[in-house]
Amino acid sequence: MSGTSLDGIDIALCKIDENSIQTLQTKEYPFDKQIKEDVLKTISNPITLEFLGTLNHKLALMYTNAIKNFLKEFEVKAEKIIAIGLHGQTIWHSPNKPYPFSMQLGDGSFVAKKLQIDVVNDFRSGDIANNGQGAPLTPAFHKSLFDDKQTAVLNLGGIANITILTKEYLGFDIGVANILSDYWIQKNQKTPFDKDGVWAKSGKVNEELLRVLLDDPYFKKLPPKSTGREYFNASWLEDKLKNFSSINAVDIQATLLEFVSIPIIEALKTKEIKRLIVCGGGAQNKYLMEKLSNRLNKIKVIKSDELGIDSNFLEAIAFAWLAFKRINHQAIDLSAITGSSKPTILGAIHGKD
Repeated sequence: MSGTSLDGIDIALCKIDENSIQTLQTKEYPFDKQIKEDVLKTISNPITLEFLGTLNHKLALMYTNAIKNFLKEFEVKAEKIIAIGLHGQTIWHSPNKPYPFSMQLGDGSFVAKKLQIDVVNDFRSGDIANNGQGAPLTPAFHKSLFDDKQTAVLNLGGIANITILTKEYLGFDIGVANILSDYWIQKNQKTPFDKDGVWAKSGKVNEELLRVLLDDPYFKKLPPKSTGREYFNASWLEDKLKNFSSINAVDIQATLLEFVSIPIIEALKTKEIKRLIVCGGGAQNKYLMEKLSNRLNKIKVIKSDELGIDSNFLEAIAFAWLAFKRINHQAIDLSAITGSSKPTILGAIHGKD
């Protein structure tokens, strides 16, 4: 799994059957810096088809090498693996246009042939073909894993998505998680991310800028809805900042963290939730977790680690589960999440032979 944050390749080795899922090993591998730059260029600039095809191959090779290293390190034989759930790298997510699609790169056939393991990828196209958003897909997994009626699951990757497990069962992309704050601290502090939210905590929220950020039309949409880096990105932020040149960089970082927290709080304030389970890289941001705990004072806010599931790998485990569903020809009902018209078998299988 490599998500919108572009901060690493998460691999989870799972043993799955109809009644249980057991995580045997996990590890994060580095995301190649040049490939990251190429991904960002592809999203934000005109490119050639040759550049796109080359990037597709480069990503597949990067994934293949990471999986090879994983298998070697944990002494796992390829023939013992039934399938790899390969999400791929999202380049563009566009489910609402007249010709909807969601594009993830990373050649599944290449990975399957080189590793001699069947690969399942292209998980989103089937849902979109059945009139769904194609995202988020993980709420179905969350429902199978945390099957109680007063829980919400919050994933804080590049984008924030939430699953609400009450009588109504909802799931959607709330808005931004780490994309903008990572960009801003990289630009101003030359560091990859704001560890524990320390820099944001040292600043002051600018209420006028916060109002402008929250005034974006995305936050007025009702679910089902989904978004990505093709919308919320550096250009989007810089455009919003044009009239705020006098604000200190640290205060912008503080405002960006507030911009993450408020849509989450709004999404939960009317729900009958007793427990919020947080996963993803943003779960490691202590200041953000404090904000959520303090403002959602009737809800117990915990990381999934407290339930024995590493919060950095919950998404990777989810795509192992989705691959299991595909290999076993099991349709998934995401109608309440993505708006799909019927239960759908998700993913394409690339054979090892």
